[in-house]
Amino acid sequence: MPTGRTTDIRTYKGQSTARSRAHGHGQRRRLRAGRIGTPGLLVSVVAASAPLMSTAGVMPATYGTMGVTAQPLLFAGLGLVLLLFTTGYAEMSRHVHNAGAFYAYIARGLGGTAGAAASVVALVSYSALQFAIYGIFGYELSGLLGQHLGATVPWWLPALGAVAAVGALGWLKIDLSARLLGVLLLAECAMLLAFVVAGTGSPGPDGLSFQALSPAGLHSTALGAALGLTMASFVGFEQAAVYAEETSRPHVTVARVTLLAVTFVGCFLALACWAVSVAAGPSRVVAAARDLGPGLLFTLAEDRLGTGFTTALHVFYLTGMFAALLSFHNVVARYAFAMGREGLLPAAVSRTSRTSGAPAHGSLLQSAVSLAAVAVFALTDDRPGGDPTTPVQRLFAWMGAIGALGVILLMAATAAAVIAFFVRRGAARALAPRLAATAVAGTALLAVAVRTVGDFPALLDDDPVPGLRWALPGAIGAAVAAGLVHGLLLKARRPEVHARIGLGNEAFQLDQLDQLDRLDRLERNG
Repeated sequence: MPTGRTTDIRTYKGQSTARSRAHGHGQRRRLRAGRIGTPGLLVSVVAASAPLMSTAGVMPATYGTMGVTAQPLLFAGLGLVLLLFTTGYAEMSRHVHNAGAFYAYIARGLGGTAGAAASVVALVSYSALQFAIYGIFGYELSGLLGQHLGATVPWWLPALGAVAAVGALGWLKIDLSARLLGVLLLAECAMLLAFVVAGTGSPGPDGLSFQALSPAGLHSTALGAALGLTMASFVGFEQAAVYAEETSRPHVTVARVTLLAVTFVGCFLALACWAVSVAAGPSRVVAAARDLGPGLLFTLAEDRLGTGFTTALHVFYLTGMFAALLSFHNVVARYAFAMGREGLLPAAVSRTSRTSGAPAHGSLLQSAVSLAAVAVFALTDDRPGGDPTTPVQRLFAWMGAIGALGVILLMAATAAAVIAFFVRRGAARALAPRLAATAVAGTALLAVAVRTVGDFPALLDDDPVPGLRWALPGAIGAAVAAGLVHGLLLKARRPEVHARIGLGNEAFQLDQLDQLDRLDRLERNG
């Protein structure tokens, strides 16, 4: 039989092992701090906006399908709304550091159940945006391979290759991803600036015109759809808060990057949009966009800068989309990590990589879901008697519309949550100007969401699928309902988990303290 001292030693060793496990488990459920600074974070955030994809894809659609000729005013106006939104959002980032960002802010301001609903909407919205880009990326790359190499490659093959490449980079640390994103983004912006100089220096038949800045050009029965598309071009600036736990000074870095990102995206895209209008001619840009679609930018560039430049522009169009894919992947992986850490998803999702500190299991989950999404649309390709491009066109249009609507609603809810958060803390008077600006932005964002839903048929280009006009926005409604039910069930059955929603590391630190306190009591009681 063991002696009393041997028993004491074994007990001590068991308690030490328990402490070590508690500490180690905590480390595996934390994102590594200080891994990304202001430049890297700014690049990661702006890359999600994909300036070249917005110029080649969003702008021709708004010109051709919606007939809105004053697009630069849309970018400027929505940029101003988002700057107003950022005043409160940035202030909130100084107090809440959570990879769950939107849903964490909503939970802290409007309660855990609302936060649970927001978490599901965020997963659905950002995933949908990533799926949309996979579709158009695969389609564009297969077209380039056919044009330059004579190879017949189905769109889904390069799309699946992108899923694998993005998944591999998502597993690695953010520093590598940020460097890659930085190179791609700088090249993309340089190409666009070259087009701006060429397009305005050699204008179309109407000369150097400022007609695109006339409010009369906003008149359109599909203005809501145009607003929704334009807002999709801004998606990405709000992601700075997702990386808060991985910066060395989140209370400073997140606010700074958010303001810089929304200012840059608004100004840069408004400039590029005006250059497209000048190069095509304000009186002809709508007809040209209808005829050429995404080819509008490339045709205008080739006329002024030659075939070599246009080929390079196509390449950077692809790399810009890849950068956006990587950025969205990293964001969704971190949302999944935060949800797993707080009990909204299985705890296994919250584990990080031992080597890089990245949310490895969240990254794997997102890669698997992306693979499934591409596979579903690929299986509908090459249908007998059908248009083989239809699946990818639908993948891009359907998922893009869902994602944009979801993010707009998340922003509107976050605006309300920010106001509620500071009012409850007794800071309403001190922050009155910022909260007033946030209220104005939230109201405007809600109005944009309502108009977008009303104009969904224009976003879908009159797709003949029955019920699609309501089914797609209904997907966001279903996500809200599922999240609310999940939150209410947690509140009823696991109130301790519900109470932690939105707390992030704060909640887990409390859990660790409870564990260590129990071990201390065990030691004292012998």
